[in-house]
Amino acid sequence: MMLQQNENSNAVAETGSAKADKVWFITGASRGFGRVWADAALQRGDKVAATARSLASIADLKEKYGANVLTLELDVTNSEQVKSAVAEAHAYFGRLDIVLNNAGYSLVGTIEEASADDVRAMYETNIFGPLAVIQAALPLLREQGFGHILGTSSNLGHVVLPVIGYYCSSKWAFEAIHESLASEIKAFGIKVTIIEPGAYATEFGSQQSLKFAQGMDIYGDFKSQFFSNLSHLERGDPDATPAALFKMVDSENPPLRFFLGSHNLPWVRKDYNERLATWEEWEEVSNSAQILIK
Repeated sequence: MMLQQNENSNAVAETGSAKADKVWFITGASRGFGRVWADAALQRGDKVAATARSLASIADLKEKYGANVLTLELDVTNSEQVKSAVAEAHAYFGRLDIVLNNAGYSLVGTIEEASADDVRAMYETNIFGPLAVIQAALPLLREQGFGHILGTSSNLGHVVLPVIGYYCSSKWAFEAIHESLASEIKAFGIKVTIIEPGAYATEFGSQQSLKFAQGMDIYGDFKSQFFSNLSHLERGDPDATPAALFKMVDSENPPLRFFLGSHNLPWVRKDYNERLATWEEWEEVSNSAQILIK
């Protein structure tokens, strides 16, 4: 079967990402957006290398879609396992059109509460894991001469909420890395898009996707109010997202940043307007600190 996959893929490799049917490599495919998008891509006739920490969590994809899906066990914090999984997916399908970094979780705790170990562990998954995938995939994508790297970020890559400030910080770093990457690899024919969902009713709020720092009593009331406000937040249906995602990845000129949901732009526009107003208010004082050396 692998030989057949390679022969079929090589026959169309030169067409790259303009092909109607694409080959995806997806991390965190067991639940949330990773699962929704993997299933939707397979339903539309694409091929998917679906990865997850537990093979059992994605075994049903193999049963349902057969040779069009390759299921791989992958912990993105294990760099050697990442290299092996990316290489195996490329060998199986003969190419990779889309590399989607989706694995991640949120650390819940105030800035004072979370320990350095808590923060490092989250960054291992949210930052260093995606970096390992990108660095493993890039030589293969360069050799192909095409590819599209997608990263699941958040509208919290632009704005910040309390209590999950460290998670927001990981998304700000994620955004900066991908923006730099987009400039660095454009000449190789490789595209980059940062996917920025708003609030959706995925499993992201489950215990598997949240880790809690050890709490301090002094923040108890503040966090209770925060979670109460959060519980009233309107959430979108994740099953409504694939059509928009596919329109973006099928575009000849996909955007660097791509919002999912209708609440993101108003929130970000308001926040950025406030930032600009503050910078402009203090412009004279700020400029006074700039004395040019002749």
